[in-house]
Amino acid sequence: MLVLGFDLTILNVALPTMASQLGAGTGEQQWIADSYIVVFAALMLPAGLLGDRFGRRRMLLVGLGIFLAGSVIGILVDTPELVIAARTVMGAGGALIMPLAMAVLPSLFAPEERAKAVGAIAAASALGMPLGPIVGGWLLDHFWWGAVFLINIPMVAIGIAACAFLLPETCDPASPKVDTLSTALTVSGLGALVFGIIEAPGRGWGDPIVLGALGGAVVLLTALVARERREALKGARPMLDLGLLRHRGFLWNTVAATLVTFVLSGLLFVLPQYLQAVLGYDAFATGVRLLPMMGGLLIAARGSAPLVKAFGPRPVIAAGLVVLSFAAFLGSRTGMGDGYGATALWLSITGIGFGFAMVPAMDAALGALPAERAGSGSGLLMTLRQVGGAIGVALLGSLLAGAYTDRLDTGGLPDPAADAAGDSVVAAHLVAERLGSRALAASADSAFVHGMDLVLLVCGVAALAAALLAAALLPNPRTEAGAGAGDADGDGAGASAGAGAGRGTDGRAGAAEEGGGPPVAPEGADARQ
Repeated sequence: MLVLGFDLTILNVALPTMASQLGAGTGEQQWIADSYIVVFAALMLPAGLLGDRFGRRRMLLVGLGIFLAGSVIGILVDTPELVIAARTVMGAGGALIMPLAMAVLPSLFAPEERAKAVGAIAAASALGMPLGPIVGGWLLDHFWWGAVFLINIPMVAIGIAACAFLLPETCDPASPKVDTLSTALTVSGLGALVFGIIEAPGRGWGDPIVLGALGGAVVLLTALVARERREALKGARPMLDLGLLRHRGFLWNTVAATLVTFVLSGLLFVLPQYLQAVLGYDAFATGVRLLPMMGGLLIAARGSAPLVKAFGPRPVIAAGLVVLSFAAFLGSRTGMGDGYGATALWLSITGIGFGFAMVPAMDAALGALPAERAGSGSGLLMTLRQVGGAIGVALLGSLLAGAYTDRLDTGGLPDPAADAAGDSVVAAHLVAERLGSRALAASADSAFVHGMDLVLLVCGVAALAAALLAAALLPNPRTEAGAGAGDADGDGAGASAGAGAGRGTDGRAGAAEEGGGPPVAPEGADARQ
């Protein structure tokens, strides 16, 4: 997970160097970054099923191997098109790694330990994001652009060795066969959805390509749901296990985790640009200045488990979302005269809110899964989170671009220079430097800060709305199990698997199940082979 978090941000540092050394244009740079995300999001759902059927350790090793192969290709190639191909291969590997790294947790850890494991994985993933610019900036200062791929090799090698020697095999012998048509509908539908979302901010939401991609995604995903429902009615176990969504414990914790990802994606989208373009830090210094969020996350990851044990996950998740909302509202008050100190404060609070909301939500969602369906359930959970993040970047990116363009003063500039300055705050600074126009640079900074404040305000409102939803709709296994039993809509499942409550004298989880949904299996039952 550290490798994946690392790889999401390290390319952002290398893109300017690739543009000069490889001759990559703006569109090629965009797809060097986005090809990874499209394939990554599209393949996660079938990847979880493959882990359930063929063994999660085996498929995790396959994913790490594919990721390693993509990194090696990235080192050896010398054209933008081949770099895009390398990133596509890495995305396919990442799609296997992400859900299966989560799927092994319910089988390996008892409920009282699982929150710590989820916290460690969340910290590893989040730590990779600021480390990407830090390490990437240092590598680019000392080596050629391909070094950003080279760093993956020792990290992946350690992961492969650890999985091979330390991780027991888990699988579900009753897992359904891989349905070729359902897999094709899943990959093409999710791929079209993420493609349309990524392209929308640059092309516009009314662009024919964007509308075609989003319309195609709706048709393909609707066909997938219809096919999976038919399979379920026949008594077969479908690839897209919609029965999991009938469990309140899994459904609403997944919704909470997805909304947290949406908010955090918006924060992390605007912040590096603010630190680099407006405050003037380089890539390395920007990565260092993102670390306060990690400090807050580590505090929350350690503190969330005792609070969940004492009060149940619902109040902890809702409180974490309120803290995240407060951090976003605080950041939305950023002005032109503010320095990094104010940013460090709300960034630290962001990490605390993120940890208290995300770690218990992921833990409770995983705990609500039957052990034998951990792979497909984790794939669904991580797919929804990834799509939520992509939607967050697209929607909030469009808001930022519109606010920036409206506020930017390009009066008196030639049309080509004005168009270039309107592309981004970074482009405006390049134009201002070339023309020697301090007024343009100041206007660009002011326009960007205005757009960033709007984005953070929307993030704060979204986090607050998510907190209200969590408080109203999330089950609270500890308190509800203590009352004696789960209810008919799946709280019993969440209680027994999510918090360890309701166990019998033999240590097995309760068998409360919901009509049409899968029963909660005993902890680790039928999992190790």
